[in-house]
Amino acid sequence: MPFPRKLLNEGEDVVAEVRPHWWMFVKPVAATALFFVLAIVLKATVDNAVLTSLAAAASLLGLVWTLIRYLRWNTTLFVVTTDRLILRSGVLSKQGKEIPLERLNDLSVTQTFFERLIRSGDLMLASGGELGAQVVKNVPRPFGVQNVVYAEMERAEARTADRMAGRRELSIPEQIEKLDELRQRGAISQAEFDAKKTQLLERM
Repeated sequence: MPFPRKLLNEGEDVVAEVRPHWWMFVKPVAATALFFVLAIVLKATVDNAVLTSLAAAASLLGLVWTLIRYLRWNTTLFVVTTDRLILRSGVLSKQGKEIPLERLNDLSVTQTFFERLIRSGDLMLASGGELGAQVVKNVPRPFGVQNVVYAEMERAEARTADRMAGRRELSIPEQIEKLDELRQRGAISQAEFDAKKTQLLERM
């Protein structure tokens, strides 16, 4: 299931949603297929009811294993938004962690040789605060995900810089204009306006 949009903050958008790599299904699917074929072979050749039943039961267990893996896959999500990174997991009980982009200190990728072949890997998220280092395992195309996160970090830094630039100190004429607006609305008296205006003009 996709990340619920109702959990997003105002003005926040989802950039990427990543689920674990398909490799996590290989073992249970292979086990299910192996024991299913074995049950058919035993039934056709040996015709031993006990062995056939055991192989069929093992195949059924493999199917249950596959179903459990699917539920884990479907409920494990790594989300990149314009403001934060979100880690969600859990079939029955839910677990969630969030890392604001401005607190992310480092993002590295770990890959074995085999993981390079199947384009999988682990992401190591180093952040300030109580969470510390977090590992996101079995990420498909991890270097692509890493690039997406870095791009959003740069955009977040640019937005922060723009906000800080917008908070520059007003010039004296601008402050007088703001005071006059307050006077016209009745928030300050004429005497208060004149006194403050005099103070500001003395600073020029």
